[in-house]
Amino acid sequence: MLHFPRWKIALILGVCALGLLAALPNVLPKAALEAMPGWLPARPLHLGLDLRGGSHLLLEVDTDTLVKERLEAIVDSARGDLRRERIAYTDLSVVGKEVVVVVRDAQERERAVQILRGQAMQIANSVMGTTAPDLGVQAAADGRIVVQLTEIALKDRRRAAIDQSIEIIRRRIDQTGTSEPVIQREGDQRIVVQLPGVDDPDRIKRLLGKTAKMTFRLVDDNVPLEDIARGRAPAGIEFLDSEERGRRGGTERIAVQRRVMVSGDTLTDAQATFQDNQPVVSFRFDSIGARRFGEATERNVGKRFAIVLDGRVISAPVIREPIRGGSGIISGSFTVQSANDLALLLRAGALPAPLKIVEERSVGPGLGSDSIRAGMIASIVGLGLVVGYMFLSYGMLFGGIANLALVLNIVILAGALSALQATLTLPGIAGIVLTMGMAVDANVLIYERIREELRAGKSILAALDAGYSRAMATIIDSNLTTLIANALLFQFGSGPVRGFAVTISLGIVTSVFTAVTVARLLTVFWYRRTRPASLAL
Repeated sequence: MLHFPRWKIALILGVCALGLLAALPNVLPKAALEAMPGWLPARPLHLGLDLRGGSHLLLEVDTDTLVKERLEAIVDSARGDLRRERIAYTDLSVVGKEVVVVVRDAQERERAVQILRGQAMQIANSVMGTTAPDLGVQAAADGRIVVQLTEIALKDRRRAAIDQSIEIIRRRIDQTGTSEPVIQREGDQRIVVQLPGVDDPDRIKRLLGKTAKMTFRLVDDNVPLEDIARGRAPAGIEFLDSEERGRRGGTERIAVQRRVMVSGDTLTDAQATFQDNQPVVSFRFDSIGARRFGEATERNVGKRFAIVLDGRVISAPVIREPIRGGSGIISGSFTVQSANDLALLLRAGALPAPLKIVEERSVGPGLGSDSIRAGMIASIVGLGLVVGYMFLSYGMLFGGIANLALVLNIVILAGALSALQATLTLPGIAGIVLTMGMAVDANVLIYERIREELRAGKSILAALDAGYSRAMATIIDSNLTTLIANALLFQFGSGPVRGFAVTISLGIVTSVFTAVTVARLLTVFWYRRTRPASLAL
């Protein structure tokens, strides 16, 4: 009981000092935090959405559109390959989750199957990221050839789309300057986005709602205006609205080739700048994109090319000369804000599929302040009741030791949460209040055991030793079962439930440390100093 090695004493005091240093930034003003040395921990707790205010968005990834685009890519490639091989076909189109084409000539049908299998395998490896067995090409007796995506391919593509969407959402939000966002998957096709302290949620929604898929395609000026007006698009052509004309009130549509000259995936940078005192967006390709862009412009000098963003033509300039520098400028009727937003979207990258806002909630800063005030009142009242109970039940000495251990427990818990950069929410505050009550359980078990040993006639030293040693098994059992319950809450819960579980779990670990180790060290210091002849407990 009395033996405490120096290394153990140093370790206990070191843990308490680290907890105090980590918790200190939560009570210091911002100016004092900035003046602290760089080697000291200076990261306060993050406040969650319910305490700080902000926006909560539940987004759903439209993976059906993603699958449709991949099937249309197969259609475009198959059309060119079949024409190049001079194979007569009809009815090449997307039907449901399949690509269907009719080849009447039985002798040509097998050759067409081989061509489509090669094309399907190429697209699977380069675009879908799957292997050949995930795509099937089958020939039917009626002359139809069906290219089908299997469920494995669809599932893999959907999962990859969710992961990519989360990363791109994070990039976009980080570039807006929003601090401490929460972005996580929910279910198979949904993403939760929480933005504490956001004062312009509409702009964030606009940024997240844009797919930002930019492509460079040739304009076909040979399509008659009558066909454009009636919507009769030739094969390989689609009609897109002109963003620039639309902003001036016009409704002009442009005939654009479906085949992409250069994809926006090869962009490495985009910045808002000015040209002729008008906001524009400058962009730069990587080496592969620069080479493709240079070759495409060299082959099509004198023709128009369309800069297409999310299905709308931003600009359609004429190629005056080959552009080999790997950079260019997007001009249009931009404002400074819209140019900055477009540059941000292009830098962050395109979403693999559109996002739909399924749920939206906003929490005002006033409501968050009320929650903080209520949480502080609950914490103070809970701490006061626990401290008063320990003093009344175990006197000023042992009650004081238990209460000092309780205060250290709260400090170390706050330091641990700060070091982990945890987000404090209202359920987290509830977990801290509950931890205050649970923290003295170990002290109660120890003190009651000491009382029993004293009633049995043992000496003070023997009673203290038995109280701390024999109560340990009960303390470990009770806290271990609580940890198991909280582990299940964390595993199967989400959002606030997981935050509550983390707070309680950390509180259990810190309370066992302070109630058993720190309280025992304080008791040993008291006993060595006073050597009492009797013990009033």
